[in-house]
Amino acid sequence: MSSQHLGGVIHTYQRYDPSRIPGPTVPPPDLTSAAFEHMLEYGSLRELTDEELARAVKLDIRQIAGLGPSLESLQKMLQERKRKILETWETKKVVEEVKRQYLKQAGKTTPPDELKSAFQNAVDEEQIRDLERLWYRAGDDRSRFARQLVQLVDRLGDKYQIDELASKYEFTGRKPLDVDQALAVKEELETIDRLLRQLEEAKKSAQIALIDLSELSQFADSEQMDELSQLQQQVSELVRQMAEQQGLEKTSKGYQLTPQAYRIFQGKLLEQIFSQLQESRTGRHLGPIQGEGAVELPVTKQYEFGDSVSQMDIPQSLINAMIRDPARPLRLRSDDIVIHKTRNNPKCATAVLMDMSGSMRHGGQYINVKRMALALDGLIRREFPGDFLQFIEMASFAKPRHFSEVASLLPKVVTIFDPVVRLRADMSREDITESDIPPHFTNIQHALQLGRQYLSTRDTPNRQIVLITDGLPTAHFEGPFLYLLYPSDPKTEAATMREAMLCHREGIVINIFLLQSWSQSHEDIRFAHRLAETTNGRVFFTAGRDLDRFVVWDYVNRRKSIIG
Repeated sequence: MSSQHLGGVIHTYQRYDPSRIPGPTVPPPDLTSAAFEHMLEYGSLRELTDEELARAVKLDIRQIAGLGPSLESLQKMLQERKRKILETWETKKVVEEVKRQYLKQAGKTTPPDELKSAFQNAVDEEQIRDLERLWYRAGDDRSRFARQLVQLVDRLGDKYQIDELASKYEFTGRKPLDVDQALAVKEELETIDRLLRQLEEAKKSAQIALIDLSELSQFADSEQMDELSQLQQQVSELVRQMAEQQGLEKTSKGYQLTPQAYRIFQGKLLEQIFSQLQESRTGRHLGPIQGEGAVELPVTKQYEFGDSVSQMDIPQSLINAMIRDPARPLRLRSDDIVIHKTRNNPKCATAVLMDMSGSMRHGGQYINVKRMALALDGLIRREFPGDFLQFIEMASFAKPRHFSEVASLLPKVVTIFDPVVRLRADMSREDITESDIPPHFTNIQHALQLGRQYLSTRDTPNRQIVLITDGLPTAHFEGPFLYLLYPSDPKTEAATMREAMLCHREGIVINIFLLQSWSQSHEDIRFAHRLAETTNGRVFFTAGRDLDRFVVWDYVNRRKSIIG
C-alpha cells in the first residue's frame, strides 16, 4: 500500500480568518441609539438619511465578505499614486516663482497717496485680510487700484497654497513645477489623503457610505468601482434589515421610531445606568416586605383573627383538617387554616417637570433632560408597572406631554434679547393667544400647579414632583394675568413658593435637580433649596449626562424607603 502524502494548496488568511467571523448569536450593531441620539438633539428623524444612519453604525468588517481586501487594495493603489507624485516633482523653484509673481504684481499696483503706507505694510506682511480692507477703503470697486488689488490678492492666494504644498509634503523628485501644475498637484494629493482617511475609517466601521465614490473614480478602474458599488449595496441592505429588526421603520419622510425601538433604547439606557451600581451596596431589586398585599409568597403562616381568607392556602388547610379528624364530612376549623404571606408593593405617583426654556439650549442640557425621561419611563414600565408617571413641559407655559412626545421636545427659541424684561398679558382676552407670548421664559409656578392637579387624583400617599431646571423662575400667573419678568422678580418667586405650599398641603414632595449653567448664581441655588425644603424635598446638583443616573437612582432609593 502506497504511503499517503498531504497535498493541495494551503491558504493563509491574514486579518480575515474565517474562524473569527462573528457568529449568528452575536448581538447586532446598535442602530436605535444612533437614531434616538439624533432625535434627542434635533427633535425629529425627518433629516436622518440612510447615509447618516449608516455613518452612525459600527459594523464588523468581517461580516461583509470581500470588503476588507477590496479596501486594502484601493489603499495600496492610492498610496502608490501618491509615492510616484512625490518622487517625480520638486517644489523649490515654484516657490520662488510664485513669490516673484506676487512681488511683480505688487510693483505694478499703484495705490492712492493716502493708502501707500498701509499698502506697503500689507504687501510686506503678506496678509490677504489687510489687502481686502484696502479694497474697501478705496471706495470705488471699479477704480484701477481696486482692480489691481483683486489681482494681487489672487497672486497672494496662490503663494499661500504653494507654500503649504512645499511644507506639507516631502518631495524627492527633480522635475520642476510651474504655478498651475503645483496647484493641480496640491489638489490631487489632498484628494488622495482624503480618500485614504475615508478608506481607513471604512475599514473600522465597514461603512462604504463614508467614501466619496465620485472622487475615488478618478483613480480606480471601472472593475474596482463596480465591485465597491456592489459591496456598498450589500452594506446598505444589511443596515436596512438591522434597522427593521430594531424597530426603525422606513417611511417616505425618513425613519419612524416604533414602540420596539423605544423599548430597546430604554433598556440600553438602564443597562448603562445600573452597570455603575456597586453590587455590595446598592441593588435594583426590592426586598420582600411581608404584610397584607397583592402578591402571594410561597411561605405560609397560621391563620390569625383579622387575616384575609382571600390568601388562604386551600390544599394545605384541607390536609390539616383531614390529619386532625379523618372522619367524614370534613369539618374545617380556624386552627386548620394557613394563610399565604404576601408582599406589599405600594404605588408611587410622579410628575416630572422638564425645563424647555431658552436657556436649556446651552450645552445641550435639553438632550440630557430627554434622555433622563426615556430612562425613567423605561424603569417604571419594567420594574414598577403600577406606578403613575406624568411628564410636563415647562417654558412660558406648562403643558402635559405624553411619553411619545418627549423625544421631539426642543428648547424654545429666544425672541427677546433685552437685559430687562417686564411684560404682562391678560390671557382671558380672546385676541391674545399663546402664540403671541414670548415662549422662552421659565414658569415653574404653572408647572407645579399642573403637576399638583395630576397627582392629587392618584390613590396613593406616595406622590412626588421631580423638577428639572437650570435656574430661577422668570414667569408666573396671577389669575388670568401672565407675568414675564427677567431677571427673576420677587413677585414670581413668591407665586412659585405659594404653589409649593399647596403641594406640601396635599402631601406632594418636590425634589429639584438643578442643572449647571453658565449663568447660575447663588440666588438660583438658594431659591432651589427654599422650594425643596417647603415640601421636605431635596436639591440635587447634576451636570450633563449624569442627570439620568441621578434621577433613576433617586427613584429606586425612594421606592426602597417607602417600602422599608
